Formats: sequence, C-alpha cells, structure tokens
Amino acid sequence: MSDTSAETPVQDLLATMTAASMEASGLDAQSLMLVRIAALVAVDAPPASYLLNLGAADAVGVDGETVRDIFAAVAPIVGTARVASAVGNAVRALGFAELAAEQIDDDV
Repeated sequence: MSDTSAETPVQDLLATMTAASMEASGLDAQSLMLVRIAALVAVDAPPASYLLNLGAADAVGVDGETVRDIFAAVAPIVGTARVASAVGNAVRALGFAELAAEQIDDDV
C-alpha cells in the first residue's frame, strides 16, 4: 500500500491517469475531450464521469452543442438506449454541478 497522505487519493489517481492519457495520446486537448465523451457514451458511464469530463471539456472550449453532436455521431454505433442514457446522465451531472454551485453561493 502507498504511503501517500493525500486526502483525495482516488481523485488524485484519476488526475494522474488523465494526465498520462493526454500525454500518451498526442491529441490536442479538445480532440481528447471529444474522444473521451464518446467513450463515456459507449461504456454507459455514470453521471459522476460526465461531471468530471464535461467540466474539463468546457475548460478547453467544447460546448454543449458539440457534446450533442457527439451524441448524434455515436448513436448509430452504440444505439439509441446508450445515447438516451448518456443524455440523462449528462443532464444529471449538470444538475449536480448547479446544486453544488448554489450551495457554495449560499455558504459565502
């Protein structure tokens, strides 16, 4: 077991894995996020995965319209059930983010 004293070991691991993925892929940040979002749809990822990745995508200029375009582009490959699930999970993730932001505003 690691001797790490980090308070967020899972988050730290995910950040390390993401950084390694970015470096290994050679894709620019926007292209990487497009591929990652498509992969989330393909694996029927939960809302938490969308929360993390949509925030990162937004930070590199991938907007909601582009995310919708990704959903449409992968639909013939992954099927309508996966895309419908992805839309629901992405909406839940955005709702979680909005609730968290409101909580932060209330605490300030």
